[in-house]
Amino acid sequence: MNTSSPSNHVFVLMGVSGSGKSAVANAVAYQLKAAFLDGDFLHPRVNIEKMSAGHPLNDDDRRPWLQAINDAAFAMQRTNAVSLIVCSALKKSYRDILRKGNPNLSFVYLKGDFDTIESRLRARRGHFFKPQMLVTQFATLEQPGDDESDVRVVDIHQSLDEVVATTLKTIDTAITQISRAP
Repeated sequence: MNTSSPSNHVFVLMGVSGSGKSAVANAVAYQLKAAFLDGDFLHPRVNIEKMSAGHPLNDDDRRPWLQAINDAAFAMQRTNAVSLIVCSALKKSYRDILRKGNPNLSFVYLKGDFDTIESRLRARRGHFFKPQMLVTQFATLEQPGDDESDVRVVDIHQSLDEVVATTLKTIDTAITQISRAP
């Protein structure tokens, strides 16, 4: 049974930590009057404690977290015209978990290079992610392939305002394309 509305859309802003997912999603959600969820809030306590201790998560750690985000996406697309979720979604298998049962879910990949993102992480305060874990995230990252047509790429090598504007255009284009699809 599909209980999602065909006119409602969920966009997962993905990328490694420090790529600007939360800042971009907050600004975009505000401008679109869209629902917003930071997927980090759905991490179980054990995951946060593990990351705070400087240890990377493994696939077994991530599975229940990704399923919780999948469930949240399902709920959000039932009642909101546009919803934004922040989640790293580093591997195709993770993105597949998020897609399952969520036909109106797409990804916006905030893509940047290691040096740019590392400098952002070193300047960040009050977040449990440790900058040295960026190496692990880049090693884990599977670039979206041609078989992932629901992933749109936004280059983060511009100002935050420009990334937000590009993301807004990307989402608008995606909604138009999805709405026209048979």
